[in-house]
Amino acid sequence: MRRPSDQECDPYYTTYIEQVEGDDFLKVLIRSKDKTSKLLETIEPGRWDHRYAPGKWTVKELLMHMIDTERIFAYRALRIARDDKTPMAGFDQDEYVPTSGATDRSPASIINEYLAVRGATIELFKNFTDEMYARSGTASDRPFTPLALGFITAGHEIHHLRLLSEKYDIEVAG
Repeated sequence: MRRPSDQECDPYYTTYIEQVEGDDFLKVLIRSKDKTSKLLETIEPGRWDHRYAPGKWTVKELLMHMIDTERIFAYRALRIARDDKTPMAGFDQDEYVPTSGATDRSPASIINEYLAVRGATIELFKNFTDEMYARSGTASDRPFTPLALGFITAGHEIHHLRLLSEKYDIEVAG
């Protein structure tokens, strides 16, 4: 595997790609599945509804955002890998979070959904060929390749786990 070039996604997303060490985002996704689920299981019940500031997302909402975004990135990667040339619309994360139902969810249901989505994401990317990874498509009026979307997915989680540590004061190990 290789890292995506600058032309394989909108420059906005390079900050997520840069979070991923090495050339194999799939290994990062596989390792983080168990690591993240174990971390989530250590969050005290009272912390799941915590906001670090007024108007900011709760821990539940942040995690649902991660799950929703991973699903969307995987869907985009699937369509592009299958050579679907139809441009895909963007999505507004700030519109998704309030309607996600996160506040009414149990921590266990969020962890289970995270595991299911991550498992599906891994299986999807694991079975792409080099040719599929290199195909290009359009989402949010920007070019993307499945390879870039895989790195973005891994980096997006790293970014939000860092926020859990820095903003929500939840201990995130190495």
